[in-house]
Amino acid sequence: MEAIKKKMQMLKLDKENALDRAEQAEAEQKQAEERSKQLEDELAAMQKKLKGTEDELDKYSEALKDAQEKLELAEKKAADVRMAAPGPTTCLGAHAQ
Repeated sequence: MEAIKKKMQMLKLDKENALDRAEQAEAEQKQAEERSKQLEDELAAMQKKLKGTEDELDKYSEALKDAQEKLELAEKKAADVRMAAPGPTTCLGAHAQ
């Protein structure tokens, strides 16, 4: 009879320990889920920021391309004007008269 009482006490203690471990595991799971949610929110914010940065990069890349095209056109026009303009001696000769 005494052995049965001891066994019952041990089983009761094992049950209480198991319940404590289950509660601890549930608390850790809840913390892990909260951390996961926080990281997902941070990821979403970073993805949004990355999208904005990529859009900005596209905008500035296009503006740079346009500016380079305008520069090339201006340089070509300047070169054409230089080729079409009379030489410095002709200009001086015309002004001397």
